[in-house]
Order: sequence, then structure tokens, then C-alpha cells
Amino acid sequence: MKKFTDILFSYWLMLILFFLLGAGAAVATFVENDFGTSTARVLVYNHIWYEAVMVLSIINLCGIIYKHKMWKSSPAKFIFHFSFVVMLIGAALTRYVGFEGIMHIREGETQSKMISLEPYLQVEIIHNGKAYYQEYQFDLSAIEFANGFNYNIPFEGKNLNIAYDKYTFAKKGQNTMGILQAKLTLDDQERTIKLVGKRGMQGVPVQENFENTFVTIMYGSKSMSIPFALKLNDFQLDRYPGSMSPSSYASEITVIDKDKSYDARIFMNSTLYHGGYKFFQSSYDQDEQGTILSVNNDPGKWPTYLGYFLLTLGLMMNFFEKNSRFMRLTRYIRSFHSFAIVALVALFASTPSIAQDTTPTQTQQETPQAQLPQVPQESLEDYINHLKTDDGYKKLAKKFGTLVTQSSGGRMQPVDSMNLQIVQKLTRKSSFMGMDHNQIVLGMFTRPEVWRFVDMIKISTPKLKQELGYPVNKEYIPFADLFDGQNYALKDLVEKANETKPLERGTYEKDIIKLDERLNIAYMSYFGNLYRIFPYFNEGQNNNVELNNRWFSPFDAIQQFQGKTGAAIQSMIKGFINAVILKDYDSANKYLDFMIAYQKKAGEAVMPKQSVIDNEILFNDLQIFPKLTLAYILLGLVLFIVSFITVFNHKWESKKLNLFLYGIVALLFLVHTAGMGLRWYISGHAPWSDTYESLLYISWSAMFAGTVFFRKSLMALAGTVVMAGIFMFTAHLSGIDPQITNLVPVLKSYWLTIHVSIITASYGFFGLGAVLGFMSLLLFIARNPKKPNIDQSINHITAINEAALIIGLAMLVVGNFLGGVWANESWGRYWGWDPKETWAWVSIIVYAFVIHARFIKKLNNPFVLNTFSLVAFSSILMTYFGVNFYLSGMHSYATGDPVPIPTWVYVLTTLVFVVIALAYRKRDLPKLKV
Repeated sequence: MKKFTDILFSYWLMLILFFLLGAGAAVATFVENDFGTSTARVLVYNHIWYEAVMVLSIINLCGIIYKHKMWKSSPAKFIFHFSFVVMLIGAALTRYVGFEGIMHIREGETQSKMISLEPYLQVEIIHNGKAYYQEYQFDLSAIEFANGFNYNIPFEGKNLNIAYDKYTFAKKGQNTMGILQAKLTLDDQERTIKLVGKRGMQGVPVQENFENTFVTIMYGSKSMSIPFALKLNDFQLDRYPGSMSPSSYASEITVIDKDKSYDARIFMNSTLYHGGYKFFQSSYDQDEQGTILSVNNDPGKWPTYLGYFLLTLGLMMNFFEKNSRFMRLTRYIRSFHSFAIVALVALFASTPSIAQDTTPTQTQQETPQAQLPQVPQESLEDYINHLKTDDGYKKLAKKFGTLVTQSSGGRMQPVDSMNLQIVQKLTRKSSFMGMDHNQIVLGMFTRPEVWRFVDMIKISTPKLKQELGYPVNKEYIPFADLFDGQNYALKDLVEKANETKPLERGTYEKDIIKLDERLNIAYMSYFGNLYRIFPYFNEGQNNNVELNNRWFSPFDAIQQFQGKTGAAIQSMIKGFINAVILKDYDSANKYLDFMIAYQKKAGEAVMPKQSVIDNEILFNDLQIFPKLTLAYILLGLVLFIVSFITVFNHKWESKKLNLFLYGIVALLFLVHTAGMGLRWYISGHAPWSDTYESLLYISWSAMFAGTVFFRKSLMALAGTVVMAGIFMFTAHLSGIDPQITNLVPVLKSYWLTIHVSIITASYGFFGLGAVLGFMSLLLFIARNPKKPNIDQSINHITAINEAALIIGLAMLVVGNFLGGVWANESWGRYWGWDPKETWAWVSIIVYAFVIHARFIKKLNNPFVLNTFSLVAFSSILMTYFGVNFYLSGMHSYATGDPVPIPTWVYVLTTLVFVVIALAYRKRDLPKLKV
């Protein structure tokens, strides 16, 4: 018995269970991507083997807690680990006692029924006027071997047998459908039936007649009654100004319960609780006349929330408990004259392209540039030089940038931002030919007949250049060469490139698609189609609410607006363009003043504050983050070199040098913080709501880790700045859109600030751990008995690394479970095994494995910890990038075929494993004595 308990309560078994939980969940995400949610649930999430591993993990945990009397030795550790037991109890109540469903109500209707989320096989037998009903709850897998059932239903001395025969799974895009084929046997009569249905959708009933016995059978979600009713009085959908993008939606309902009734409002992140049921605003009918509510009955809510509270409390206490591993590490780090702040701050809470998916049309529009004035002839070189040097034009262009425009998604922004996006798309630069973005785009808008001949459209691949007849050293080409108003030179090439699957596209195909996009942007810029700068103005009212505060481009405004307003706008547009052409900048400024005044009067309802406009223009001018990227990369390289030199040559050690370098790092961190704050103010929401912003925030959190927690360790600072530079560089890759966008309704919650900021910040600590792990492995390769200071440096890095991982894991765990609270309060479930959620769970398990590996004697040494910390970061990369671009889900950006994996990923992976292999030869460094 003792041998059995020794195994059951061992750390070896704990690590094995960690591996099974993580590997099972990771594999399930790929199964779900290819075969659907039901298959992943059948094979992993809801399968008895995975549940058994979870239960065994809790038993193992309880045994370890008891074996080591954890409540005496470390109250913080006990509270944290015991919280998982409490959460498992809550999860069991939710899973096996509670239920979920979907309720659909049309305006004016009263509803007291919903359909279950789980699928059922429902059988009704009518024999001699009597009805018999039986149901069986199960899900089906698209992989055949996991399916199978055989049910017997006795009635009046007879027996109906229902047996599984076949299941066909079909996937089309993001939609899935299943066809269940089963065999019915009654009185030696056998019938084969096909049932269409799946999880979350009611099945189609099939009826079979066995002489005087009628059998009705269906597979799918079943109809369920609730003990009261809801009446939908009104469904309300608000959109962002001038767009079809929803800003928020809500259901005005009346709760009818026996003799009592009352009105309530259900909207995103605001639920209705009544009679043990919670109702969440889930979706709506396309005609906006009906609502779809998620319904949840959850008896496990408060045990689960208690578990979350204990988890957070235990982790916080761990950072202050005298004998905790974290505190021992910080004392050890101080012995190397480093400094680590231990504070509650460790747990702080913190697009569509502008080019439309078209090719330039063959028929030129009637444009505001029609009836242009006669202008003196001048060479292209003279014209460009004038734009570069004329102060009047420069001031006019800057003022032109202060106009407000409405994006396709409904965001109100200065024209300056649109101009910057245009120039960056066309040239891959923020300025070009000695001119800023406003000078360039104003020129394109007012003199398209000139700018179409300017070499400014970026082209990259030699093959495409040769295909189009350009020398391989040519970087930019003119618009006119590829589109002459009748023929589009790229038409056939674009069609062929778009037909190629993304995984099979090379740089040649990608460059064709990008060049096509740039040409479209240039075309629309020439005619002002991108500038929605004129709000609709009803002469009898201040605004036209029916048009949802829509703003129009110059050409559309001339076509749409009638009466005095239309005539005034036409006069403003033509007068402004003609004045710019004639270089009469005083008149052009007056017309701009008219436009600005018109915007303020007609668009008052959605016009941003002047301070927001001014700050966004300042933000564009400063280009904080691109400049920081270069600074981080250069400084990281310097710190990396200096830190390694000091390891091998103590003469380089200098407190003054370290303080100077730290000062630069701290200054860059403050600039980064100011930039994030400025973007927050401009956008009106926390700056971590999309890929670009979250990369900036991860970089910021890495800098936070180094400058605050490990500010006197030169190697930690080197790792900090290198990791920050890598993430900043990634943020500015061509595939990531940096423009500020509006939030989708579900993200309009304070939970976004809390949940996302904590999780994303943890990535910075894990990234620092990965870089420190790599640096220590390089030192392992250089180990020499004659240079003991190398071993001391490895121990130094290892201690900082482990401390960073502990902080990162605490933040990741707390952030994820706070996400569970958000999910439960917003749409009625803590966890849906969405790929992003699942890989966050995998990452928690991976880093828990890394931190707990030291309890195994053979794994308790610096080489193992640093190697694990480096390799473990791949789970974070998969959580952040892999899920976004290779797996489909509610948190994902993946659609259709996945994008190809960049070549540098393979190169970097190879380099990592080569370094690990070389360091392995000199791995025999004893464990840290902390």
C-alpha cells in the first residue's frame, strides 16, 4: 500500500499528468480545427480518459499537500493549491448538474422554451394509442472509431433496438454538419434511417411505421421549457457612425413569472438573472427584428468563484511569504548585487485595409478635378521641388491633415492619419522624396494627372520586375505604367495569384497581390474616394439621424447632397482644388476653413474633441513605436555584448557604466509608456485590443520586468531590451496593421482592461525568461574550469530566470481565471475550449511543469531550467501567433487556408536546438542553493 501511495502522491506522477493534460488539449485544438468541436469533445475534452487525468491530478495534489503538511510549511502555497480542489467541485456541479441553451425571440413574441446546447437522441414510440419517450445525451465524432451506441427501449412486451451504423461529417468553411445513420430493429423488422443534426441545432424528425407502432426519432439539441416566460418588446442595434459595424446591441424584454412581471434590458456584458437562470445577449437576426439569448443554469458558480478568489489570494501571498521559493530566489539574487522588487505590482491590472478588394475600373469617374483651370506647364522635377520647398504649400498640407474623416469602420480620425496610412502602404515609408505624408497625398488628390507618373509604388521581387519590363534594381514604379484607363497590366497576374492557395504562394505571388493593393489605394487617393470628410446635413435639421451620422467622400457628396448644401460643397471642393493647382494658397486656406466649419456644424454629433485630433496628429508625427523599435534593437545588441564581455573580463565591470546603460533603458521605457498612454487617449480604449497593440504591450511588459524587477542586473537588462526589440520588430512587419480601430461590442468591458492586460503582460516575463535561458546556454558552451565567474553568471541568470517565470505564471494563471469570470458574466460559461483558451491552458501547464521540475532530483539544475524556459516559450508563441493565424475560433484571425510559416521560424528553431545540443556537453552544474 505504501508503494502505491508513494507513486500516487509522487512528483514524477504529477509531471506525467501535467504532460497528459497539456498534450491532450494541444492535440484537441488541431482535431477541432479539422473535424469540428464535437470531435474534439468526444475524443478529449469530455472523454472519460481526460476527466480521469484531471481527477487523478487533484488526488495527486491532495496527497502532496497532506504528505508535506503544506498548510503548516507554507500557508500561501496551501491556499493556492487547495483552490484547484474547490474549483474542481464547482466545475463538476456546472458540468453534471447545470445546463446551457439558446433562446430565440422575435419582437412582440413571448417565449418560454429554449434549445439545449448539448445534443440528444430523442425517441418517441406510439403503440396502441400510448406514447413512450426516451432520450440519450451524447456527441458524435467525425472520426469513426470513437462512435458507437446500442440502446434497447422495452414497451408492452416489445423491444425497440437502436444501433449506431455510420456517421458522416461535412465541413464547409466555418460551418459543419453531421448525418447519423442508425438501424432500428422491432419484431425482426430492420430499418436504416438517416438523421440530420448536431450540437447546438435542433434535429430533423424521422418517422418509421412498424405496422401498428409508430417511431419518431431525431438527433440534435432538444427543446426545453423554463418555468417563466420572456417577451421581447424591442431589439436595439447601434452601429458606429457611418458604418455597418455594430457598436452595441440590446434586448428590451419583459419577464413574465406567474402573476408577476417586470421590464429588463439585456445587452453585451450585462445579463439578466431570474429564477436560477441567467440570460446573455448572444446574437440577433439579420433583419434586426429578433434576438438570440444564451441561457445558463449554473449551480457551480459560487464554488468556482470561491476557488478563483483562493487562487488569487494564494498567489499574492506567495510574493510576500518569507520562506516562499520566490522570496528565497530574490535573496539569492541580492547576493550577486542585483536587485529585485517584490511588490503587489507583480499582479497589476494594468482591420480592414483601406484598399477595397477591387481592381482599378476601366471607366474613369467624373471627379471633382473636372473642369480644371489652365496652369502653366512645368516639368515633373520642378513641380516636386516646389512642393518640397514652398512654405505656403507645406502649411496648407499640414492644415489639410487636420480635417476629420470617417473610416469604413466608423472611426472618426484626422485626415493626417489617413494620409500616413496611404503613404506607408504605397511606399513602405512614412515620408518620401523629402516630403511628409500630407504633402504627398494632397498633391495626389489635387494633381492626379501629374502624380500618376511619379515613381512611388513599391515593387519588390526581381521576377515581377522582369515580368513587367523593369530593371531588377528599380524599387518604385509609376501608376501610369500599369493602368492607362483602359487596360490593367496586372489583371491576369492578380487573378492567378489569388487562385493560388496561401500556403503555396511565394514572394512573387505575394508581391503581385501587394502591388495590386497599392495601385488600388493610389487610384482611390487620386479621386478622394478614401476621404469621407463631408457629413450629411439636412437643411431643416442639424443632422440626419436616419443616415447614422454617415459622412461622404467629395465625389459622393456632390452626387448625394441637394439644395444649397450640395452647391456649397461642390463649390468648396472645386474651389479648393483649383486654388491649390494655381498655387493660390491663401484662397485654398479659406476653402479649408469653410470645410472645417462645415464639419463642426453638420457633424457635431460624432466630431472628436479638438484635443483628441491634435494629439493623434502629434502621435503620427512622433512615430514613437517605429523609432523605439530601432532603439531597442541597437541598445539590446550593445547590452548583450557588454554583459558578455563583463562575464569574461571583470575589468569591464563598472557601476557608472551600468547606471548609465540603465538610465537609457529607463528613458526608453518611459517613452514607451507615454506612447501607450497617448494611443489609449486617442483610441478611447486600452491599447491591447488587436495584434499590433498587444505586441506593443508585450514589449512594454518585458521592459517593465527588466527596469522594475531586475534593474541592477546587466544581463537581465540585456534580455529585457532584446525581447522588447523582437516584439516591437514583429509588430511592424508588413502583415500587421498598426491603424487604430473601433472595438467590437463584447470588448466594451472593464474586463478587457483587467483580463487581457494581466495575461499579455505575463508574456513579457516569459519572453525575458526565454532570452535569459538562451544567454545562459551560450555561457554553458563557454564554461571553463579556469573561469569560475562563468558559473557564477549562469547561477545569477538562472535565479533571475526562475523568478521571472514565477511572476509570469502567477499573472497568466490569474489572468486566465479572471477571463473565466468575464466569460461567465458575459455569455454564461467559464470555458468553451476555444483554441485560444485551450492554448492558454496548455501554456499554464507547460510553465507549471517547468517550475515544478525542480522537485525531481535529476531535473533540478540550471541547465534544465534554462533549457525548459527557452523551449516553453514556444507554447506562448503558439497561443499568440499560432492560434491567431492557423486555428479557427472566436479569439482567432484565421480564415480559410492558413498562412505559410516564415522561413526564419525554421532557422531560429534550428539555432535554438543547436545551442541546446552544444550546451548539453557541459550541463553538469549543481542546483541553485537557495
